[in-house]
Amino acid sequence: MSEGAVRSFVAVLLPDRVRAGLAAVSVELRGQTRGLAWVRADNLHLTLRFLGELEPRMLEPVREAVAAAAAAVPPFTVSLGGLGGFPSGRAPRVLWASIAAGAAELGTLYVALELALVARGLPGESRPFHPHVTLARARDPRGAGDLGSVLGAGPAFGEVRVGTLHLMRSDLGPRGSRYSVLAEVPLGDPSVPG
Repeated sequence: MSEGAVRSFVAVLLPDRVRAGLAAVSVELRGQTRGLAWVRADNLHLTLRFLGELEPRMLEPVREAVAAAAAAVPPFTVSLGGLGGFPSGRAPRVLWASIAAGAAELGTLYVALELALVARGLPGESRPFHPHVTLARARDPRGAGDLGSVLGAGPAFGEVRVGTLHLMRSDLGPRGSRYSVLAEVPLGDPSVPG
């Protein structure tokens, strides 16, 4: 990472009640699984696009891309429910909450964001978009085999009204990541400059 670079991502932030439901399930699962680093409740979010380390001069073009994408898509609702894992269900390295409804709308927003970022000189994402909320990561790079039993249909975590996109900063520290909002842009508002 070059000096002054800003680790960042674009996200949909979750309301307190949804984060509380996700955190409650995480607490329950801690007793059933081993070897996981759990995401703190206040850090739970839905990542639309991880941007990595950005030079400070790129923050304004990224903010413009976020605004352009947000203006192109009207607000919508997603619901969270069920659990999944990456890269496979047998020994996943990431445990996540699934999108039960609203994935198509999130995909539309993602495509608008991706096009706007590439138009402003950022490299395109090479991996397919799979909307989710990360709950935990395996400490062992081989994954966590005991997670298989908790994956699949599961609890409903609630609905999220997606009305705003957030450009976020992530600062790594000894106690984990600390997130802060760099920009907040409403969806469906063509008057917001992009």
